[in-house]
Amino acid sequence: MSDDRLYFRQLLSGKDFAVGDPLAQQMVNFVYAIGDRVTGECVLVDPAYAVGDLVDAVAADDMTVTGVLATHYHPDHVGGSMMGHTIEGIAALLDRVDCPIHIQADESEWVRKTTHVGDQHLVTHASGDIVRVGEIDITLLHTPGHTPGSQCFLVDGRLVAGDTLFLEGCGRTDLPGSNPQQMMQSLQRLAEVPNDTILYPGHRYSAASSATMETVKQINFVFDQI
Repeated sequence: MSDDRLYFRQLLSGKDFAVGDPLAQQMVNFVYAIGDRVTGECVLVDPAYAVGDLVDAVAADDMTVTGVLATHYHPDHVGGSMMGHTIEGIAALLDRVDCPIHIQADESEWVRKTTHVGDQHLVTHASGDIVRVGEIDITLLHTPGHTPGSQCFLVDGRLVAGDTLFLEGCGRTDLPGSNPQQMMQSLQRLAEVPNDTILYPGHRYSAASSATMETVKQINFVFDQI
C-alpha cells in the first residue's frame, strides 16, 4: 500500500488532544487514526479523554471517522470510570459519529460494563479478522494477557499494540481479567512479527514514540524471557 494513500497518525493525550487535562497528561495515552486518503475514511484506535478533539483533528486532514478499533476495555482507552475520574470515550464519540466499534469477542462483556455502549454498536471479532477502511486492510490479532480480549492491529508494516507491548516492558498482568501465562503466549506471538515492522504502543512510556520490532526485541527485557 502506497504511503500516499495510507493515512496513519499518532496522537498523544495531553499534548495533541485533551490539552490541559491533567489525567490525560499523566497517562500519556496514544490514539491512532488509520485510514484511506483517497476515500477520506478513517478509524480511531482507542479514542478517549477528548473525543471531539480527535474528530476535529482528523477532519482538519479532510478525513471522516467511520469506525473505532478498541485494543481493550480499560477506561483510558475506551472511556469510563478510573481512579475517581470519569474519562470520555466511545460513548461520547457515538453522540457525534454513528459508527461501529470493533472489539475482540472475549472483550465484549468488559467493554459493555465499562462504557455502557450497547450491542448495536459493538462488532465482535476473532483473531485474524480484517477490518477494511476504504482500500486499507487492518488485520486484528488477539493478544490476551493484559485483558481477556486485548488485540493488536497490523497495517502496512505497522503494529499498533495497545497495552500488550511497549517499547520497554509490556502490559500489567495483575488487573481484573489479566493472565500472566496468556501474556507470555501473546508476546511469543508478537516476537514472530517481522523485524522491520514498526511498533506503535498504547502509551508513551519511553523517550521514543515508536521503534522497529528488531530494536524492541533488543532493548525490551520481556523478550529475554521468551
